[in-house]
Amino acid sequence: MRRWLLPENIADALPSEARRIEELRRRLLDLYRSYGYELVMPPLVEYLDSLLTGAGSDLLLRTFKLVDQISGRTLGVRADMTPQVARIDAHLLNRQGVARLCYAGSVLHTRAAGHFASREPVQLGAEIYGHAGPEADLEVIELMIRSLDVAGVSQVRVDLSHAGIVPALLETDGDIDGDELYALLVSKDVPGLRELLADCAPALRDALLALPGLYGPVAGDASVLTRARARLPALPRVVAALDELERLCCASVWREFPAVTLSIDLADLRAYRYHNGISFAAFVDAVPDSVAASTSVARGGRYDGVGQAFGRDRAATGFSLELRALAGLTVPVARSPAIRAPWFDEPELRAALARLRTDGEVVVQVLPGHEHEQQEFSFDRELVRTEGGWAVRPISGIRNG
Repeated sequence: MRRWLLPENIADALPSEARRIEELRRRLLDLYRSYGYELVMPPLVEYLDSLLTGAGSDLLLRTFKLVDQISGRTLGVRADMTPQVARIDAHLLNRQGVARLCYAGSVLHTRAAGHFASREPVQLGAEIYGHAGPEADLEVIELMIRSLDVAGVSQVRVDLSHAGIVPALLETDGDIDGDELYALLVSKDVPGLRELLADCAPALRDALLALPGLYGPVAGDASVLTRARARLPALPRVVAALDELERLCCASVWREFPAVTLSIDLADLRAYRYHNGISFAAFVDAVPDSVAASTSVARGGRYDGVGQAFGRDRAATGFSLELRALAGLTVPVARSPAIRAPWFDEPELRAALARLRTDGEVVVQVLPGHEHEQQEFSFDRELVRTEGGWAVRPISGIRNG
């Protein structure tokens, strides 16, 4: 076997890509800090039962497992950092009020989410704990949109949904296979739904069959919410869910994002095992080959109560994105400007190098015999010896290495 081969859907990040990913990570974490979010760094591995709390069977299948040789217990390599951050809020911070936390790090999946997706995504996200009102939902949605704007992605469609509608409908009939039902809803497979719901009460069948068609823009007399109120039964929890969606749609924050298209998709229930309230996803039209056009670039929602397993029942909402995929949407930037310097072992040169680097300059000492090799930097200046010592001068008419 060739020793340089990597596992399927695992890849190195070479200099230009790694630079885009890291620079974007720094800008996004700075953005989150400006909103008051505090950075946490959960461990790469945890006991499996803690790592999967509240996440459902889907995350279990995506998680690599191993045995801890010290305790003998099963460990998991994190496939999602959100449950870890919920554990930190509930058990370690133990704050009584609102906690705003953000995070960034690699996760590992047993199988790739898509044909071209990485099994080692770089997950970045932000969460609010301790507030159950729509204000928290609006803040994390705003932060998600601003995250995409920082990455240079402004033409975005944000789909809103609500994970509480289907459970409210199913309270009238508990004999339906939930996993199959949600899979059919997500894929908008109406024929499959008709077959699954053939023996259901007509009112429930009609309501569930209506969900795949309840998507589209929020504006106008024929908006999704108007149609949903007409076609779904006026059960208290269904009405409350539609009211929550309407409050979000009417918020003034959307005026700040004229390039964002706001829509509703009541069948977008991919994280139904995890979310239990408002959920949302961001989509873009222009995506690289490595990302399917139907794949969201960011996703989030409300997951109240997940901290109960860690000792505290907390309201929670947040979002996450795949940093490596998002960096792939950015326009490649020019190579960073740098100063080229010769290699001599002398104190005056070393002092000049130290001063320039302290001032924030990138200074590359070219090793003897490698003056024309390709670099990840664009040499627009050079450090040269003058009568008064070492000085920086522009490079003109010289091909950069």
